[in-house]
Amino acid sequence: MNSPAPYRFRSARRGAVAAAVAVAAGALTLGSLAPPAVAASGDGPGLARTDVVQQRLNALVADDGQPGVLAAVRGRDGRTRNYTAGVGDLANGAKVPVDGQIRIGSNTKTFVAVVVLQLVAEGKVDLDASVDTYLPGLVHGDGIDGRNITVRQILQHTSGLADYTSFLEMSGADQYIEPRALLDVALAHKPDFAPGAGWKYSNTGYVVAGLIVQKVTGRPVGEEITKRVIDRIGLRHTYFPAQGDMTIRERHPHGYLSEKPGDPLQDITEMDPSWAWAAGAMVSTNTDLNRFFSALIGGELLPPAQLTQMRTTIPAEYMGPGARYGLGIESHPLPCGGLSWGHGGSLPGYTTRGGVTEDGRAANIAVTTLPSHEVKQRVADAADAALCR
Repeated sequence: MNSPAPYRFRSARRGAVAAAVAVAAGALTLGSLAPPAVAASGDGPGLARTDVVQQRLNALVADDGQPGVLAAVRGRDGRTRNYTAGVGDLANGAKVPVDGQIRIGSNTKTFVAVVVLQLVAEGKVDLDASVDTYLPGLVHGDGIDGRNITVRQILQHTSGLADYTSFLEMSGADQYIEPRALLDVALAHKPDFAPGAGWKYSNTGYVVAGLIVQKVTGRPVGEEITKRVIDRIGLRHTYFPAQGDMTIRERHPHGYLSEKPGDPLQDITEMDPSWAWAAGAMVSTNTDLNRFFSALIGGELLPPAQLTQMRTTIPAEYMGPGARYGLGIESHPLPCGGLSWGHGGSLPGYTTRGGVTEDGRAANIAVTTLPSHEVKQRVADAADAALCR
């Protein structure tokens, strides 16, 4: 998930994790289902001296205090190298698992946008129809009228709806929250601007998008993502958590959170991600994320007309220098030329940045905290360096 606003655990995930945490928005081609690995890990003194990706990961640990870092990088030839640095569990010093599962935060938005655009291709949703067409009477409040907000604006962050994460308070990390309750938090506040009059990242839009998917299909949004995306392109380590599922199912590094800079890190690996829902609840791996974005940009998930709509972008400098946002996807210029397409995600315990290129390169990097904006930018820069090497 990604938003500049605080997300609060009001009474503790035991102790210091009853923190105000920033839930910040992230930035994040073609390739085989399971490209052969060149190296199981970036460990080793020789590689550390010569490989720019390993150097960047080592610096995120040594200089920026990240407990663990993991990355997957695919070259133009379709071959993947996985990297790790730091430790995967501060309690026992265990290694970071190669290509371990992570909470992917706002990368979830791209999965949701794909499903909505598939429904557009099927004639079941119209991008320029009002939200009220599908959710009659639901999106209304002081200065808010779902009859004046389009599906396109919801996906594009131009709806003006306030970001619910700016106001959400929870009793603990194990609290389950219904999607409608998340929406109600946002609807209790005036919009940031009139629909279409500006751009501002808002997790609320993707709660609305998830509700539209459920209303149109009659199925939970997680089931639609599984059927239409995960199973379709063979993402074997990706899932939308079931209600009450607080764990990460497969091998994973632990995620950490501090109440404020300089405080001890607390383990926040286990949490109920219902508060993020269609805006950021999913779990995946770096390799699966590379596969997903590559399949998307390569035309495996959407017909050409809907992929073109998704990739029609507007300026979104909040997401980084030169960034532009489409419908659930972001692009930004690479230092070596060309564009990186992806999304990224940040939520308590994990931050991911990465992207894919038109010629088949892909890179995704994850760190195991919710770091400062400056450190997030260095993670993004490391992903760009991996794409450009």
